[in-house]
Amino acid sequence: MMQARLRIGEVASRAGVSVDTVRYYERLKLLPRAPRSEGGFRLFTTEAVERVQFIKQAQDTGLSLDEIKELLMSGGGAKECERMRDLLRAKLTEVDERVKALRKFRRALSLYLEACEDELNKREAAAKCPVMVEISQKEKKR
Repeated sequence: MMQARLRIGEVASRAGVSVDTVRYYERLKLLPRAPRSEGGFRLFTTEAVERVQFIKQAQDTGLSLDEIKELLMSGGGAKECERMRDLLRAKLTEVDERVKALRKFRRALSLYLEACEDELNKREAAAKCPVMVEISQKEKKR
């Protein structure tokens, strides 16, 4: 049975990406080089759509294109599964660290907001932004 061949626009549309993204993935060898029609159009298999979707999902989990390429080049056996597990474990650690940093930053922003509101309530038009005062003091110490 002959497999359907899709032009690049069809692959992009079905995968939910731009045509430029499909070209980029092909250049990076994340997608196998597609043969061309007599008219010069790239002709992809339906597996290309699934592969592009996998790449996007892997990126969404935090994997880099280099990491994804490494995984795609492997055979999918136990070693590759271990590698995927290790990558995902590392990515989860990175996400946890970012969440921790964001929570700390959120606390700082909340304190700054509270300080601004207090200053505006106390001094109204004569208020001096406590955030700017603190920043300028820190710069003077440097």
